[in-house]
Amino acid sequence: MSPAILLFIVLVYFAVLLGIAFYTSRHSDNESFFIGNRNSKWWLVAFGMIGTSLSGMTFISVPGKVGGSGFQYFQVVIGFWLGYFVVAYILLPLYYRLNLTSIYTYLDQRFGLVTYKTGALFFTLSRTLGATLRLYLVIKVLEKFILQDIGIPFEATAVIILGLILLYTYRGGVKTIVWTDTLQTTFMLLALVICVGYIMHSLHLGFGDTWQALQAKGYTKMIQTDFNSPAYFLKQIIGGAFITIGMTGLDQEMMQKNISVSNLKDSQKNMVTFCFILLLANFLFLLLGGLLYLYASAKGIPAVKDDLFPFIAVKSGLPFYITMCFIIGLISAVFPSADGALTALTSSFCIDILGIRRKNTTEKQQKRTRLIVHNTFALVFLCFIFLFRKIDNGSLIDTLLDVAGYTYGPLLALFAFGIFTKRRLINELVPVICLAAPIVCYLLKQYQNAKVGSYVIGIELLIINASITYLLLMLISKKEKGIVSL
Repeated sequence: MSPAILLFIVLVYFAVLLGIAFYTSRHSDNESFFIGNRNSKWWLVAFGMIGTSLSGMTFISVPGKVGGSGFQYFQVVIGFWLGYFVVAYILLPLYYRLNLTSIYTYLDQRFGLVTYKTGALFFTLSRTLGATLRLYLVIKVLEKFILQDIGIPFEATAVIILGLILLYTYRGGVKTIVWTDTLQTTFMLLALVICVGYIMHSLHLGFGDTWQALQAKGYTKMIQTDFNSPAYFLKQIIGGAFITIGMTGLDQEMMQKNISVSNLKDSQKNMVTFCFILLLANFLFLLLGGLLYLYASAKGIPAVKDDLFPFIAVKSGLPFYITMCFIIGLISAVFPSADGALTALTSSFCIDILGIRRKNTTEKQQKRTRLIVHNTFALVFLCFIFLFRKIDNGSLIDTLLDVAGYTYGPLLALFAFGIFTKRRLINELVPVICLAAPIVCYLLKQYQNAKVGSYVIGIELLIINASITYLLLMLISKKEKGIVSL
């Protein structure tokens, strides 16, 4: 297919997003940007969050992992599923009871200003790294398989895409992305189902035949029983649950959409509905990965991790509509995570770090500050995208989980300490503790063979990090009367 036609499809897609943004951002204000005026429909939020949670990383890297580890990633997905119930029935009631706009305000109420800003800064680091890593992957695919053929460089692609995201998020914020995420999730899931159906048809396989063919190749192996392996099933399930608690329940981007729902009951319905759909969607991505490897083997196509799906979809001579589905699905997978991250980072930095709600400022002054912060984060995103281009190792979903382990651990510990204890922290020492724990974890991971024999640290890095942080917090705390825990 002509790269020019594919580029035209991308531009039409963006035009639709801009149209939605224009319509939904009418009469918007700062409350619309930060929490959608607490008027979002729970079913819209639930469906749109699928796209935010899956992202381009899932669209590309999860199918690519099947050739090396089969369906073992589904162990992590089961953990995700369990974690969403903790978010729905422990964290959401807390956020609604305190009527929070930024969830990190809880840390201010519980511990004080220094701990509050420490938590917000860790979210800023975590979400910036995660969102830019996901965005980089999609830009890389677009450049490698489409844009380099018509002479558009990687750097120009990154600038244009971030500029377009700015255009449709700078006014409406959450009020806009609740709707754009719903549209994008729809396109992504349609692309997934169509691609699975086409490959099964082209290989002349029904579902039962497909499963037998995948079993014969060893792709359906799901449970890893080797305790020393980073993919050991208990590590993956428990680690996945804590990843969800950290990356969803303690993440302003994800919770910003949930607390934009008018009441707790509907927000919980949103979370539970979402987690069941996510379970099915991830299984379909793994099924797609297995089918892609079968197709590559049948057609003599070299299978190279993250490049497998885009190569087959764009370069192997598939029908026009399949290539179009892939491109639209890929774009739909990345932008719910990128636009939501940009909005959430802007909200958190304005409210938590700059404290615009604490100052006696007008709506107009707050809007001006918000726009400056929004544009600044877009530039920060651009810098990190260029950084990831230099350190890309070929399979980025493992890198994403490592980043989460290092950066969400202190956040998880701070919230757990606040919810489950009645102790007061020495506020000034909290930033030191929250920096020290990830450094200890990094050293432990680097020298794990010498320290713990053949055991390999995997997704449980987040739990180790949070546990070390929690224990260190105990050392700088004291029991105090009058503190109400969960």
